[in-house]
Amino acid sequence: MPPPLLATDERGLACAAGRFHIDPWRPAPIAVITHAHADHARAGSGLYYCAASCAGLLRRRLGPVNIQPLAFGERVKLGGVWVSLHPAGHVLGSAQARIEGADEVWVVSGDYKRARDDSCESFEVVACDVFISEATFALPIYRWDEPGQLIEQVLSWWRANRERNIASVLMGYSLGKAQRILAGLWRAMAPAERELTIHLHGAVDALMEPYRAAGIAMPTTAKVGEAEGKRRADADQFRGALVIAPPSAAGSPWMRRFGADAEIGFASGWMRVRGARRRGGYDRGFVISDHADWPDLLRTIRESGARRVLATHGSSGVLARYLNEQGLETGELGTAFGGEGEED
Repeated sequence: MPPPLLATDERGLACAAGRFHIDPWRPAPIAVITHAHADHARAGSGLYYCAASCAGLLRRRLGPVNIQPLAFGERVKLGGVWVSLHPAGHVLGSAQARIEGADEVWVVSGDYKRARDDSCESFEVVACDVFISEATFALPIYRWDEPGQLIEQVLSWWRANRERNIASVLMGYSLGKAQRILAGLWRAMAPAERELTIHLHGAVDALMEPYRAAGIAMPTTAKVGEAEGKRRADADQFRGALVIAPPSAAGSPWMRRFGADAEIGFASGWMRVRGARRRGGYDRGFVISDHADWPDLLRTIRESGARRVLATHGSSGVLARYLNEQGLETGELGTAFGGEGEED
């Protein structure tokens, strides 16, 4: 029996036949990157392959590294295997890695979602023999509402706070979540609202250029601090405004400028569990996730046609056991990847 196409070693998920690693957690000579989140794209490797639309984000995150961008679907021969990247629908430039050996095809999904997202490429089903699936939200409780409905909830919250003349500070991951919300708001806003400026934490603002360069339609934004006076902490200038910041900003001195009456929201799949919002001390929770929910995990696995499924991070044990009960050959794959909540 031939060895598996992929197996973990001290550097990460390795393809011995191709002499490369996928999203290595330690520096590797050749890294195939699924997307630019920090748990999947780390510094120190010699050569990075990524989707063309991921390259700008990867440079922002890692600096002047050696990148070989690939068009989606473009095939490249690495050692004894063929590799191609296909849209994962997670964030801009996110990809599934398809590895074709002599006898079978493996697909590494990275992180993925099936819901509509105006800020990135839509997920593409890739047929394979072995499918490595994330399991961040692999519990039946996690089921997402229609994306347009979720954005309307954010817009209604902001409108209500404008009426009250208080700031709305929305916490969302700086890469992907923030831009998805901005693109969704642009679609949903009334023409007059499109004249408003949305304020961004510096960590979010630093990642906006690749999205705008990709032609993603979003509202006018300004980095918090650029329009303020010298060390001026005047809450009046943010009254009625929407501010988007990473979760790490919550409770920091940076927040004081928005006033003690500012409302704080958090956009995350974890907000499906009501207690998570209470524990975080947020005024509003919005169930907006850039990962597949339970039904879409199962749908994707079924549509891939895979005879074997390996689940990684999140509730991987739950997903593996459920699929095994449905007659699929399954297992868990230990990795150093995080899930939603570990991307900032």
